[in-house]
Amino acid sequence: MITYIIRRLIGAVIMLVIVSIVTFAIFFLVPRLVGATPEGMASRYAGRTATAETQQLIAKRLGFHDPLPVQYGRFVSGLVVGAEYDTGTSVEKCPAPCFGYSYLTEQPVWPDLVDRSRVTFSLGVGAAVIWVVAGVATGVISALRRRSFFDRAAMGIALAGVSMPVFFTGMISLVFFSYSLGWTVPGGTYVDFTVDPVQWAYSLILPWVTLAFLFAAGYARLTRAGMLETMNEDYIRTARAKGLPERTVVVKHGLRAALTPIVTIFGLDFGLLLGGAVLTESTFSLNGLGKYAIEAIVSNDLPKVMGVTLLTAVFVVVANLIVDLLYAVVDPRVRLT
Repeated sequence: MITYIIRRLIGAVIMLVIVSIVTFAIFFLVPRLVGATPEGMASRYAGRTATAETQQLIAKRLGFHDPLPVQYGRFVSGLVVGAEYDTGTSVEKCPAPCFGYSYLTEQPVWPDLVDRSRVTFSLGVGAAVIWVVAGVATGVISALRRRSFFDRAAMGIALAGVSMPVFFTGMISLVFFSYSLGWTVPGGTYVDFTVDPVQWAYSLILPWVTLAFLFAAGYARLTRAGMLETMNEDYIRTARAKGLPERTVVVKHGLRAALTPIVTIFGLDFGLLLGGAVLTESTFSLNGLGKYAIEAIVSNDLPKVMGVTLLTAVFVVVANLIVDLLYAVVDPRVRLT
């Protein structure tokens, strides 16, 4: 077990290094391949009205004339131990992990990522709890009552949930529940958990349900398919023949084996969601990582885009690492070696 964990941790570190190399290449190597000059890249810092001399000075100060391996080493060093930036009038210390400074605000990116990630984490955790509980429970009941009215109705709703995008269901929910009935707060309202936990949950209940509706639909269909296959296995018939209660047979023997693909897809979904629920945050005007990424892309703010990209990669790698370790807990047939 310990050997497996160490091996997976080493693999996670290697994967993060590969992601950092690819990310750096996309933002620094590819522009050069298509003809961008160091001065042209420095113009993003200097502004469009800067003179050629100013752009050349900034390119030299930022090290854009250095070989790409040297620039990548400086980039990784900033993430690990921090970096120093020469602004021309002073030297700014950027503590680790340093993702650089925004082109527009000239502020370090990492504090913005931390602040926005609190909103995204709140949105992701609440929605994940709802969609896992609702989706798995619906899938199990549908499998046990195959071809019943509940099964057909649940799978029909699940098909509708998978088909309808978040921005559509989000807008409909806002119009109906917030602006017509007044049951929930309108978009753009967020209260931090440390300020008021009750208002925190109240401000996020509609985004939670809207986002969970999309994911719960897929999880219900996947759980139903897994349960239908698992409940026909020989060991399920053996468990029933031993006289075990039906609840024990379903939960301990059937559901645990059927949860393996659910856990796998949950790791991917949750990791990506923590990297920014773009459509949900934009629909409900929540200042999370998704909306932050959209703003950075629109304004061509490269350090912000790189920061969100690397942070999303970290979330996905860590989530998949946790999923790999949970396999042995969920399915007793899996052994970690």
